[in-house]
Amino acid sequence: MTNATGSPAGRRAAVLGRPVSHSLSPVLHRAAYAALGLTDWSYDALDVGAEDLPVLLAGLGPEWRGFSVTMPNKRAAVAVADVVEPLPGLLRAANTLVRTDDGGWRAENTDVAGVGTALQAGGVDQLEHAAVLGAGGTAAAAAVALASLGARQVDLVVREPARAGDVVRVLDTLGVAVDVQRLAAGGAVAAPVVVSTVPAEGQPAVAELAWRPGQLVLDVLYAGWPTPLARRVEEAGGDSISGLEVLFWQATAQVELMTGHPAPIAAMRAALDA
Repeated sequence: MTNATGSPAGRRAAVLGRPVSHSLSPVLHRAAYAALGLTDWSYDALDVGAEDLPVLLAGLGPEWRGFSVTMPNKRAAVAVADVVEPLPGLLRAANTLVRTDDGGWRAENTDVAGVGTALQAGGVDQLEHAAVLGAGGTAAAAAVALASLGARQVDLVVREPARAGDVVRVLDTLGVAVDVQRLAAGGAVAAPVVVSTVPAEGQPAVAELAWRPGQLVLDVLYAGWPTPLARRVEEAGGDSISGLEVLFWQATAQVELMTGHPAPIAAMRAALDA
């Protein structure tokens, strides 16, 4: 069935991940559709692993317009896409798949915009020196966001320096100096602005670092807020930004990519707050 424009009646989108039941993406996207009057759009959460992604995409009809992509599928999304934009190409990771006009899939990455906008909303307009905790795919996106805000040096603090190669590659490509440091108990992070991409199980180690007054830390985690890291930073006289801000701003960019409409910021914010 088609509508008056000749497009498939009923548009579908979803978040793909494993596990995915905890995702707040449906809350944000559904609120956006409602505010935009897109009554024929729906948004679901699909439990899908990286190995399942090619088969899933190959079997979908034209009603499917886009996907939010979360762990462990971000690298697989780049591999399966028909078109890869420069940013996910650099990161070798995509958090968004958008249907192309010829029926294929285009890989995008809105994580960088999410981190960058969250920092700007937290008062960071420009900086020269910053740090990233962790070395996974989100760390690479955070590094690009920091570079876009003017960082000329990024300290990369990791448990295993040998695993930092991908983030170092990204920073080298951008011409940003990088100093790889081993995460050690009681150690200190010198940079005034820090993005932590450390998962929940690594919270005790980063919370025990020697934080100091005036530092600003964005913790990409949002479940169980404030996290142990956020509490410790604020106890030391610093400020923290919740990963909910990253989730929010990357979702607004996804809505625009998938629907072609400006994201209804106020409606999405109200849904998240609720």
